[in-house]
Amino acid sequence: MIYFDNSATTKIEESVLKTYNAASLNYFGNPSSLHKLGLKAYELLETSRKQIADLMGFKPYEVVFTSGGTEGNNWIIKGTAFKKREFGKHIITSSIEHPSVMNSMHQLENLGYEVTYLPVDKTGHVSAKDLKEAIRDDTILVSIMAVNNEIGSIQPIHEIGRILDDYPNISFHVDGTQAIGKNIEDKFIDPRVDFYTFSGHKFHAPRGIGFIYMKAGKQLEPLMSGGGQEKNLRSGTENTPAIAAMAKALRLLKENEAQKAEKMSKLKTELVEHIQSLPNTHVFSKLSDDFAPHIICFTIDGVRGETVVHTFESRDIYISTTSACSSKKGLESSTLKAMSTPEKVATSAVRVSLDENNTEEEMQEFIKNLDEIHEHFQILN
Repeated sequence: MIYFDNSATTKIEESVLKTYNAASLNYFGNPSSLHKLGLKAYELLETSRKQIADLMGFKPYEVVFTSGGTEGNNWIIKGTAFKKREFGKHIITSSIEHPSVMNSMHQLENLGYEVTYLPVDKTGHVSAKDLKEAIRDDTILVSIMAVNNEIGSIQPIHEIGRILDDYPNISFHVDGTQAIGKNIEDKFIDPRVDFYTFSGHKFHAPRGIGFIYMKAGKQLEPLMSGGGQEKNLRSGTENTPAIAAMAKALRLLKENEAQKAEKMSKLKTELVEHIQSLPNTHVFSKLSDDFAPHIICFTIDGVRGETVVHTFESRDIYISTTSACSSKKGLESSTLKAMSTPEKVATSAVRVSLDENNTEEEMQEFIKNLDEIHEHFQILN
């Protein structure tokens, strides 16, 4: 089996699973309970929080646990909108955000908020100039992803941050779900950012766990009401085993991060250059510093993306049609549509997404199968 769908989800690391199991068995108390079993679980919870904060360069009190990227994006966007509604109801985002961002925006529009969707250029990048021109007196939030999940374009977070330096009352949210662990922190970690979103299952942690960064002094309206966990920010009994496992996964992710990213980059370069040598193909993920090292979006022209995915699957090779969150719906890539890509091309798009465990041998086998599949469809067409 060759698994090249790591942007959809990663396989849990074996040692991370052992941490999860050990915590489930030995730290089963409720962290809010007053007895020693509760205290034991609470100590593990806070140790994990500190470890995650240290690894990311945050303060422990700036890390709040969630169930993953979708909850994190929903909470930050809606929580900011509700908290700051007396100051304005205008939000700025991009036209290529993840569905959890886009659908949160649509929900807020139904509640009377106004949203400006910034266009992207032909390479899938927003313009900081466009963002500056979109700012209004009633703008309360800017939400821009760090790395696009469909083609891997890295957005100009620092340029946007410098613009927002002049607007301290506008909250700045960055969805970092696809960016973490790719040795590109220098491109999206910025002191002007108020909120980040991260999801554990994107870096070999269990599903259903994630965390947000919430800059000291910033506020969010809670969406989960109840027992007041996470400093009254996010109620619900904490998933202590998954949190401990996520801390372990993040520590492993950060070990030799530069070498891991370089490995992914070499594999990406090999694949992109090979696809570019084939007739009737398009590659949307560039070999440049403003693209992530692990995502390759391409087409075999005239063949629908889901057909290509299932053809590879029949050979025990797993890729996806752009975003996994919308792939089953058979929709064209929302990112490629925003890039003014013709619909016929956009519906042919597929995504290969790598991680540090993928090998040169796997890439060679993938390319061999790609050539056979490409030739097959050229004959049919």
